[in-house]
Amino acid sequence: MDFFTEYGEGSRYKIEEVIGKGSYGVVCSALDTHTGEKVAIKKINDIFEHVSDATRILREIKLLRLLRHPDIVEIKHILLPPSRREFRDIYVVFELMESDLHQVIKANDDLTPEHYQFFLYQLLRGLKYIHTANVFHRDLKPKNILANADCKLKICDFGLARVAFSDTPTAIFWTDYVATRWYRAPELCGSFFSKYTPAIDIWSIGCIFAELLTGKPLFPGKNVVHQLDIITDLMGTPSPEAISRIRNEKARRYLSNMRRKKPIPFTQKFPNADPLALGLLERMLAFEPKDRPSAEEALAHPYFKNIANVDREPSAQAVTKLEFEFERRRVTKDDIRELIYREILEYHPKMLKEFIEGTESSGFMYPRCCCKAW
Repeated sequence: MDFFTEYGEGSRYKIEEVIGKGSYGVVCSALDTHTGEKVAIKKINDIFEHVSDATRILREIKLLRLLRHPDIVEIKHILLPPSRREFRDIYVVFELMESDLHQVIKANDDLTPEHYQFFLYQLLRGLKYIHTANVFHRDLKPKNILANADCKLKICDFGLARVAFSDTPTAIFWTDYVATRWYRAPELCGSFFSKYTPAIDIWSIGCIFAELLTGKPLFPGKNVVHQLDIITDLMGTPSPEAISRIRNEKARRYLSNMRRKKPIPFTQKFPNADPLALGLLERMLAFEPKDRPSAEEALAHPYFKNIANVDREPSAQAVTKLEFEFERRRVTKDDIRELIYREILEYHPKMLKEFIEGTESSGFMYPRCCCKAW
């Protein structure tokens, strides 16, 4: 089939149907004839047309190799390109998921309080793993959470994620940051605080949970100012102390001059919800990042008392700086192509061994201590 062009390994997969299309390319469901498993194959076209797009793809496939966890989507395989130095497309084979949380919320016919609890538990468990690896996802929203009919959720789309090292320049951390406004923490609505924390993801999970409860986005802002307006309509105006800690002068002035708003009780906004759920939600949606719980703290909340299992809430090994050296360098298309090729070889162990042996004397590109995806 044309889908695979000249990729020899394509014969392993029996394409079934197109399940998604976008500017990046196309996603098909397929049968892996070697394992009998159903998979999703994402064909990404012309990845080197823009270095920024290629870097995003590299970041995502690297993170999904390093972050292997039941609540994070898994890359099963990446097809080997026909030419190391001239390939333009890549084929990434994922486990097949039936839907996403956006579709689940839209079709919200028979979701129960047990569903809400199990959904939030999985999201926080996945987020604990991500955050203990020193990774911020930065783009959590219902469309980036895959779902199956058995209520299993998996976090996906790590293209905007960043690894936080203590000496990461802020410019790297916030380059090309364009996450969906509705799920963006207030500190991101106007560059409020000089140091960002994993609490940005906790806010997003809070917004997603509220959307599950009501079937509607919690803060559907039309622009940054409107976003702050509707956040403060529900949460009330922040305290003068909180406003004084805001770095962005325009945002500080806007909130200082805003008429005083009282918070709306969550029991009024979400009248049918479990009071324990609302207690946790209120903490996750605290205006100040320091007042939000970590994912680990949230998992220990009484709301999860009947389903929590600490043995199934692992932490991750921190991602090493060497893996993300490319974020700190001015890299060319050829550099990125070589790095992506190196990632593809992780799924071709025999060739990887030969490749590493042949590049022992090369430059910064190849972290050799992390060849196995633990």
